[in-house]
Amino acid sequence: MRLLGLDVGSKTVGVAASDLLGWTAQGVEIIRIDEDKEDFGLDRLGEIIKDKQATGVVLGLPKNMNNSEGPRAEKSREYGKMVEDKFSLPVDFIDERLTTVQAERMLVDEANVSRNKRKKVIDKIAAEMILQNYLDAKGKLTRN
Repeated sequence: MRLLGLDVGSKTVGVAASDLLGWTAQGVEIIRIDEDKEDFGLDRLGEIIKDKQATGVVLGLPKNMNNSEGPRAEKSREYGKMVEDKFSLPVDFIDERLTTVQAERMLVDEANVSRNKRKKVIDKIAAEMILQNYLDAKGKLTRN
């Protein structure tokens, strides 16, 4: 079993992959997208799915602090549906509130990474955190 974790934004999709046992998540890359031009990076994602032999995909769901879902959560659900339809893989969602904030704090406080360098890796690290949280919680895709 190998899962991919995705942090879907309006300009990028951070990608992480689990190890074969589903214990740890590692950042893979950041895919550039353009929602306005309906370029969602699915071709590149397909290459990663094939390369990693992924059996499922976990998407971060950016809920509001009051647990409601706004426009970004809706976009994440739409992205998940596209992934499910195009690649015939099971897709699940996990609450991603504050993962980008946590990733940024980790880069600033623990690694002292400059703002410019943070922008280049933040989405990949957020995807890693989303996937690791899912693996730790034993989400439904880990129970196959």
